[in-house]
Amino acid sequence: MDKFFKKIGFSENAVSLILGVLVVIVLAVMAYNLFRVKPVNGPATTENQPKEELTVPASAVSLPIEHTVADGESLWTISEKYYTSGYNWVDIANTNGVQNPDQIFVGQKLTIPNVSVRGLGPQVTLSKIEGGTYTTLKGDNLWTIAIRAYGDGYRYGDIARVNNIANPRLIFSGNVLIIPRP
Repeated sequence: MDKFFKKIGFSENAVSLILGVLVVIVLAVMAYNLFRVKPVNGPATTENQPKEELTVPASAVSLPIEHTVADGESLWTISEKYYTSGYNWVDIANTNGVQNPDQIFVGQKLTIPNVSVRGLGPQVTLSKIEGGTYTTLKGDNLWTIAIRAYGDGYRYGDIARVNNIANPRLIFSGNVLIIPRP
């Protein structure tokens, strides 16, 4: 390698300097590309982009209503706009005969039906585990048991260790677990 550099007339110092400058340039270009601000859904205003239909909060709009799909929208985000829950996307799809929810298009007209708001279902509040033992129920796992016992799911390992559970993902209903307390 030294013979090559001597043939072209560069010293080791000159080669090191050139390589160092190249590394700095490459890092600068990478940093620029990483931190530059990119528009998420294209430019903020364009002539072809549909105008926002709603002039009042979506919750105050009486349904049914017609909605024109804007750039970057999905059935989920449209559902959130009108129902404050994305789960109503199914109702929008069914009302409009949308077979594939991933294929809606800018400018497409959708009827937003007057239906009740969907959610995750009834929220179940599990009771706190106070004692030193707990009998597992169907559907229990060590994570939720640790949350109920300590308020911290990451403490599932303490329960597994004290009860000699080799596989924390495998517990059975009816098991009586020791809940270690400080």
